[in-house]
Amino acid sequence: MSKSLEGKVAVITGGGQGVGLGIAQEFVAEGARVVLTGRRQPILDEAVAVLGPNSSGIVADVAKLSEMEEMFKAVMAKHGRLDTVVANAITNANGPLGTITEDQFDRTFNTNVKGVLFSIQPAVPLLPRGGTIVIIGSTASVSPPPAMSLYGGAKAAVRCMVRSWIQDIKGSGVRINILSPGAVDTPSLRSALESASGADRVGDAVKSMGEGNPLGRLANPREIGKAAVFLANDASSFITGVELFADGGMAQV
Repeated sequence: MSKSLEGKVAVITGGGQGVGLGIAQEFVAEGARVVLTGRRQPILDEAVAVLGPNSSGIVADVAKLSEMEEMFKAVMAKHGRLDTVVANAITNANGPLGTITEDQFDRTFNTNVKGVLFSIQPAVPLLPRGGTIVIIGSTASVSPPPAMSLYGGAKAAVRCMVRSWIQDIKGSGVRINILSPGAVDTPSLRSALESASGADRVGDAVKSMGEGNPLGRLANPREIGKAAVFLANDASSFITGVELFADGGMAQV
């Protein structure tokens, strides 16, 4: 049985851990060759060791256009093609109104908005007809929790930009979609919960977070990966410009 991404080349930003790694695992399982990007070489190396020979890592900062342009040149030099870009890299620097700093604003919007633009703009001319772009959004784009206005605002900004981008590239045959998870059970989430509540309370905290979801649990990273594979392959060939919520129904209630 053929794999849905057999022979394809995908770049996944922020792909070294968490949701990005889960997406990369699903892409590799479906036959893709995956290039991970991130700012820290050791994390990329650890991810490549997990993913195997159909993966590689390139250090690049999504907020720096020159670094992303060089990264895509390296991908084309090595693989000779580019079929999919998954814009997954994020920063989450938040606070309630009245406490937000200039640094928090700049860090959030540099990575989550400018970084998405610079992950996509250099890639579009390289993508063939049928090429795909998957932007990892968040339910915070429509329902931001308290003290997360920066993160939610950044995700909402990208959602608006995609509505324009699909018109800008009309006729190219390239599709751009947003995949928006809710809470995902990642090592970083568990680490944050441990810092907040103590190691002995992490399991209960994860369970409690999931109980408010219509499916009664949190997602795992590879479930988000499966949804990303769908948006990257021909099963979604007439879908562009959408925001697909992979959140167990939370955005709908």
